[in-house]
Amino acid sequence: MMGFDEYEYSHLLIEYNLQLFADGPGGEKTEEPTSKKLDDARKKGQVALSRELAMAGTLFALFIMVRFLADFIGTVFENTFQYAYGYIPELIKLYDGQLQYTTFRMIVNHILIVVVLTAGPFFIAGIVVSLLCDYLQIGFKVTPEPLKPKFDKLNPINGFKKIFSVRALFELGKSLLKLVLIIAVIYTYFKGLDFSLYILYDMPLTQAIGLMGSTVVNLGIRISAVYLIIAIIDIIYQKRKHHKDMMMTKQEVKDEYKNMEGDPQIKGKQRQRMREAAQRRMMQELPKADVVITNPTHYAVAILYEADKYEAPRVIAKGSDYLAQKIKEIAKENDVEIVENKPLARMLYANVEIGEFVPPELYKAVAEVLAFVYHLKGKA
Repeated sequence: MMGFDEYEYSHLLIEYNLQLFADGPGGEKTEEPTSKKLDDARKKGQVALSRELAMAGTLFALFIMVRFLADFIGTVFENTFQYAYGYIPELIKLYDGQLQYTTFRMIVNHILIVVVLTAGPFFIAGIVVSLLCDYLQIGFKVTPEPLKPKFDKLNPINGFKKIFSVRALFELGKSLLKLVLIIAVIYTYFKGLDFSLYILYDMPLTQAIGLMGSTVVNLGIRISAVYLIIAIIDIIYQKRKHHKDMMMTKQEVKDEYKNMEGDPQIKGKQRQRMREAAQRRMMQELPKADVVITNPTHYAVAILYEADKYEAPRVIAKGSDYLAQKIKEIAKENDVEIVENKPLARMLYANVEIGEFVPPELYKAVAEVLAFVYHLKGKA
């Protein structure tokens, strides 16, 4: 009988053999992702992409443009204000209502055109910088896969899993970090400007507007720098997470290799069918042969010489052992001469493939055999 200790030991062994800690089919994901899996994931839109970098780059570009174009923007808006202000007396005159409406519409259209022409370059620059940041991370690849509806996203259970996932916790921590850093930057920056802000009301209007514009731009550049730091952290996290998600089990690697290379059994059957088809074609060509050179039992090589087409004889069939016997049988049935020449048969079988011409170094030996066969059949 089995003792208690032996029973407990065997029970523990059974539990370990169940591989309860295996991660999915095939065991743990310990293998590096293959290029095929990475390409397939990229086609589906699964890439390591940080949106924070695009946001940081866009903010930097916009505030840098504001810094260098501030004077131009100020002049444009000042001229626009003077233009609109100059029409105020005409608008308040008690003329026909249609005239007032026409003048008002003209002023509004002018202001809209100025706003579009002034804000347009900023809008275009934001789009270009955002696309450039994404391109630097993942390159260029257009795929409609992310736009396709996925009904599993409507599953509330999956939704709850995403809420309490590691990614959700990371995003929450990232948002809190942004909030804390931005508050710290704003507090530190305004703390150094307390004297300037106190005398803001005593400044001329133009100087006060310039000070406020400079303050906003400098603060914006500092906030953009904060976003850049967060973007670097996010890029590192996204790269590592994507790499971890793409890791494969040993079984997945084997299955992928099978799919790429084909099932060995299926490939073997395909090769077998190809060999059989080649043999059938070879046997159909065999009756045209001038001679079959044999070993005599191991090899058989069929030679055809078409002097009016080619300068050299061709090998139109060859085989060893059973196939060699089959070639000789068909040759006898079709009255094709069989000549025994062991060295020549071995040389032709080993060095000349079906359909190839006899090499020059074997011309003389093959010519002697053909001359012998032609003499027997009374050919020239």
